[in-house]
Amino acid sequence: MAKKKGMSLKMKFNKDTQIGEIIMKAPEKADILMEAGMHCLGCPASQIETLEEACEVHGIDVQEVLDKLNEEEEK
Repeated sequence: MAKKKGMSLKMKFNKDTQIGEIIMKAPEKADILMEAGMHCLGCPASQIETLEEACEVHGIDVQEVLDKLNEEEEK
């Protein structure tokens, strides 16, 4: 499932992926999360939150974020 691509791992994200896992395995995706309105990526609580939970807290559509996160991975 995950393949090496430069310094990060190529992976498919889903609503149950934890924010900490996204940042650890694909740090370049932090920009997408920040642009969506998640400005607390360094917060300890965010590290164990799922993408769905984080989107719910911030009033963000999880599917829109997933589409952006997975867009490059599908190429």
